[in-house]
Amino acid sequence: MSLPVYATREQVKDALDLKDTARANRRIDDAITAASRDVDRLCHRIFWPQTGSRTFDWPHPTQATPWLIWLSEGVGDPPMPDLATLTGLTSGGAAIPTTAALLRPDDGPPYTRLEIDTSTAYSLGGGATWQRDITATGVWAYSLDSAAAGALAEALDATETAVDVTDSATVGVGDLLQAGTERMLVTGKTMADTTRTVAGAGLAASTAGQTLTVSGGTWFAGETLLVEAERLLVDDVAATTLVVRRGWDGTTVAAHASGAAIYAPRTLTVVRAAAGTTAATHLTGATLTRHLPPALVNQYIVAHALDALAQQASGYARTVGSGDNARPASGRALSDLRDRVYAAHGRKARIGAI
Repeated sequence: MSLPVYATREQVKDALDLKDTARANRRIDDAITAASRDVDRLCHRIFWPQTGSRTFDWPHPTQATPWLIWLSEGVGDPPMPDLATLTGLTSGGAAIPTTAALLRPDDGPPYTRLEIDTSTAYSLGGGATWQRDITATGVWAYSLDSAAAGALAEALDATETAVDVTDSATVGVGDLLQAGTERMLVTGKTMADTTRTVAGAGLAASTAGQTLTVSGGTWFAGETLLVEAERLLVDDVAATTLVVRRGWDGTTVAAHASGAAIYAPRTLTVVRAAAGTTAATHLTGATLTRHLPPALVNQYIVAHALDALAQQASGYARTVGSGDNARPASGRALSDLRDRVYAAHGRKARIGAI
């Protein structure tokens, strides 16, 4: 999984209540990627940030306004519509201060057009050719919404791809993380030693009302822990007492003595310098955030992936009901959700008259 995706593997697995296996992971990743590309085509935009430059012809053959550039029609080279942040602008090789550029609409991002402030002395054009006369540099994105994702548990140089973090509950495979100015794409999660152990009287081989006493440390609801060969899901945290669900991910419930080591999936496999950023060094404790695609887009990707996996399992002959009431699954709810995604976030045609 190296292309932009708008849902995580964990979101789909939670909805399926599916245990962790390499084969299932591959199928889920493929379904999420296919669903994300479907949304790209549907909405004519990409829902994750990309740092880079776009070039524009000026004056454009169809553009009569000399101080304005439309950004939202997939034009430019490369086509990365939706501007969130402008960091540089040149025309005819001459730099134009970003303070002389007005981004519209005023309630963006996303910004659909760029105008030169006509009260300044700056203007577009002046190059030897109208082709690729303008270069705009910035962060191209529909939105820059993000959420906290813990922190780095180790210092990183600019080449490391196995990253230890403090909180595995908030990060999933497919997330786009940011540390400083660098973005990293999460492609895998593996167990890491938390350096903490089972405390108190240990754990009995029982599934009823289980709490796990731990020897200190910081823990998070939603985290999956590994104690010997059993996985446990943390439902709640009260200091060093964790409310857990036993036998998680299809593992077998077993007794665990006090002193047993506790592992958590806090080592991430990442692609460094993702989305047009540059790899950098980061200190232990550096704050991590994860990019948030629009909620409706995320819901559709999860639903689309679930439907695709169910159809694959049935040989694309899935039915609902039983006996005389069995009928092909209509997919109407998924179609309705798709329509809502387009209505809320799709790029609509801009129509003008001459």
